[in-house]
Amino acid sequence: MNLGTVGTGWITASFIEAAKLSGELNLTAVYSRTEDKAKELAHTYNAAHYFTDLDKMAKSSEIQAVYIASPNSVHFEQALTFLKNKKHVICEKPIFSNPAELEKAYQTAEENGVYLFEAIRNIHTPNFRILKEKLHMAGNLRSTILPYIQYSSRYDSFLRGENPNIFSSTFSGGALVDLGVYPLYLAVGLFGEPKKVSYHPVILSSGIDGSGTLVLEYQDFICTILCSKISHSVMPCEIHGERGTFVLGDVAPISEIKFIDSHTKESEILSVNQEDKDMVYECINIAKIIETKDDNQYENLKNMSKIVLRITEEARKQNNIVFGVER
Repeated sequence: MNLGTVGTGWITASFIEAAKLSGELNLTAVYSRTEDKAKELAHTYNAAHYFTDLDKMAKSSEIQAVYIASPNSVHFEQALTFLKNKKHVICEKPIFSNPAELEKAYQTAEENGVYLFEAIRNIHTPNFRILKEKLHMAGNLRSTILPYIQYSSRYDSFLRGENPNIFSSTFSGGALVDLGVYPLYLAVGLFGEPKKVSYHPVILSSGIDGSGTLVLEYQDFICTILCSKISHSVMPCEIHGERGTFVLGDVAPISEIKFIDSHTKESEILSVNQEDKDMVYECINIAKIIETKDDNQYENLKNMSKIVLRITEEARKQNNIVFGVER
């Protein structure tokens, strides 16, 4: 399947390399607002075409699908442009700013006979599948803690008085939608939709969250998600059950899964080695869904995106975090 990309950052480069490794997606075109960057990216990855006009790219017969990794606030309009031109869209997380945009985009995709995906790498990996299959080993779940705390170099720029996209409400930034979605997707993928959500953020002068604690209430247990772009942690993730505890090295990638029996205290490694370029798994799965028209799997992914976006919107509303596209 011929692929185009929108965006020139490191995440685009990572996706291009994973797409090549998958053998399913063939990079044929790239887009940037500036010609020099477009030409450079096309040259680096041997793409035959480059564009500085998004509408022309969307109309091009050279691509069948596009990967979008632009600033969060422009995902929606760019995705609509490609969907209306009957191109499949893979949009980097967070897919859009709010559920209203998501519903409109899914409707547009359906009207044009194409697929829309949120690019979220951890739920497509072999270790996620292993964790989900083995979750019963813990017995009745009682608590979960899923941290993703990673100091951002862009925070230094923010402290100097600059306005990086990820710390800007104009560009739909913030710790929860940037990093928190990884553990949030893990929780939704494993446990489903929570009964209640509460978010307790550290609000920066820009009006967005630099860090925060998201509490998800389920029937018999609490899942606590810690996310931050203004501090750092090496804390592992843990899922606590009456019969045992799962310890995860990280949420993205899920590099190691250890199970510790509550009674014997013996531990067992359940994880397998994964590709370093772990975005390869989402490339393979997405391409397979499109090629085989696997609508059951597609609906599962759609439902997860809807739940995650509903949760992040509720968390923002509780704390008066308003994005520029919503003003």
